[in-house]
Amino acid sequence: VSEKYDGVRGYWDGHHMRTRGGTVVDLPAWFTAHFPERAMDGELWAGYGQFSTASAIIRTAGADDADWHRISYRVFDLPDHAGDFDARVPAIRTTVAAIDEPWVVAIRQFHVTDDAALKQALARVIDKGGEGLVLHRGSRQYSAGRGAGLLKVKPYDDAEAKVVGINPGNGRL
Repeated sequence: VSEKYDGVRGYWDGHHMRTRGGTVVDLPAWFTAHFPERAMDGELWAGYGQFSTASAIIRTAGADDADWHRISYRVFDLPDHAGDFDARVPAIRTTVAAIDEPWVVAIRQFHVTDDAALKQALARVIDKGGEGLVLHRGSRQYSAGRGAGLLKVKPYDDAEAKVVGINPGNGRL
């Protein structure tokens, strides 16, 4: 289990950072100076409740913009590592430790023993303003995109609604 951070997906290909859509992010040289020439998958994050701030900085700030000091890179996987997720976790920690920069963080991975422990972990994350959790299948190889080895756990609000009318549109709507 790990915390799900609400930021902008950042895929480091060994030379450039790309968003989920493939756009190259204009990062400052100091930000990536100690990054490895291997792929890392993570989240560019500005803090709890700061998704809009992170998105704005990543989309519009140039490499010389001081706002980059507000962004951290939360690494959650190593796509080119040959092992399953259980083997990749210590490799993630080793890779991030070698970078040795405070803005690069290995996302904490932990086990829960049962549903009650999972609910407690979720409550702790939500209480501090987090989005939710991600469950990882330890035996899973890396797979880009949403796959069978990951499951997001987020709270949701349930609401009732009553349809009070329908207004026909024009054409297909």
